[in-house]
Amino acid sequence: MLKNKKNSNVEESQADETPKNETNTSIDSENQGDNANEQQDNAAPSEDVQISPEEKLRADLAEANDKFLRLYAEFDNYKRRTIKERAELLQTAGKDVLQSLLPVLDDFERALKSMETANDVSSVKEGVLLVQSKLKNILTQKGVKEMESIGQPFDADIHEAITNIPAPDDSMKGKVIDQVEKGYYLNDKVIRFAKVVVGS
Repeated sequence: MLKNKKNSNVEESQADETPKNETNTSIDSENQGDNANEQQDNAAPSEDVQISPEEKLRADLAEANDKFLRLYAEFDNYKRRTIKERAELLQTAGKDVLQSLLPVLDDFERALKSMETANDVSSVKEGVLLVQSKLKNILTQKGVKEMESIGQPFDADIHEAITNIPAPDDSMKGKVIDQVEKGYYLNDKVIRFAKVVVGS
């Protein structure tokens, strides 16, 4: 009888334990289900935030187009400004040179007035030489330099032959014998060719 009582007690205790385990398992499974639902809820917004490749390409294209339009507008403004500055420069390019030549013009006017009442030719000649010297100095300061041609070999890059004449001696053949019009350099660049007579 005692054994039967003990067995019945063990079976009752096992029976009591079984529902508890089943209850715990069901609670755990419910918790896991809730956690899974929460993870899905949390994951849902991140899927919405992701941008498709097409939308990304559209955004990149819009940004590139905006940059292009800005650059085009800036270049257009730069071009207009440059054209305006160039036009102004062409209009006032010789302003500095002309201003420096005005005193020479004044000297010529004074010389002409003095020539009307002058009795001495030498004084008039001296005045004209002074004006010429002043003009040459101004031109030299601006980078203008006379070309030395007489006695030099004829060079088509700087000389313009007017005519050929027989050379006085063999050493002057192919060289400049006479100069009809002087040539000039501006900062070592020819601005007027010398018109010369060449020996043949």
